[in-house]
Amino acid sequence: MDGSLIETRSGYDAAAIAERDAEINGRPQRIAPLEPEGLGQDIVELVAAVHASIGLTSPPEIDEYFGTIAKHPGIFRRQLETGTTLFTGRLAPRHRELGVLRVGWLLRAPYEWGEHVKIAQRYGVSREEIERVIEGSTAAGWSEHDAAILRGVEELIAQQSMSDATWDALAKTWDEPQLIEFLAMVGHYVATAMLQNALRIRLTEDNPGLTRR
Repeated sequence: MDGSLIETRSGYDAAAIAERDAEINGRPQRIAPLEPEGLGQDIVELVAAVHASIGLTSPPEIDEYFGTIAKHPGIFRRQLETGTTLFTGRLAPRHRELGVLRVGWLLRAPYEWGEHVKIAQRYGVSREEIERVIEGSTAAGWSEHDAAILRGVEELIAQQSMSDATWDALAKTWDEPQLIEFLAMVGHYVATAMLQNALRIRLTEDNPGLTRR
């Protein structure tokens, strides 16, 4: 499926999204997750640390994605450690989530998009802004810095690099460690989206995927 089909002038193509949903969620998951009794205490503690980093205090529920990646303990641990570092890092949560949402949309990642719409709203990203993320960096209403965040994601995915103009716009507000973290964050969530898409990770009951707002 051509990714450009999802990108229309209004930012949303219902038919293309339905096609993507059928492609990923309409077929069986490629690797079954571990059953709850197969999850070691170390895995439960790692997931709890991730939940705590985003402000959740209830006992963690090991979802389909975590339960699947846990079949490779080394990658599972490194991915959760990276995620925790990013969630407790130098970027403002709102800025981080704008970037993650743009990654999730451009990679047409139902699981990542749906989960991070919920997380982004927790950090003050409005429904209107979520709609504008779909349209991208050229949508009217963004500040210079917010537009540069989205454009940075767009350039990194399309060109695997970033223009001087976008870098300079981000550097007006961010210091060097924040700029490094932004690049690492985009790479992390690109990898996560690819894992979730290729494994056909099933959506949870409260995650409607690319239709979530």
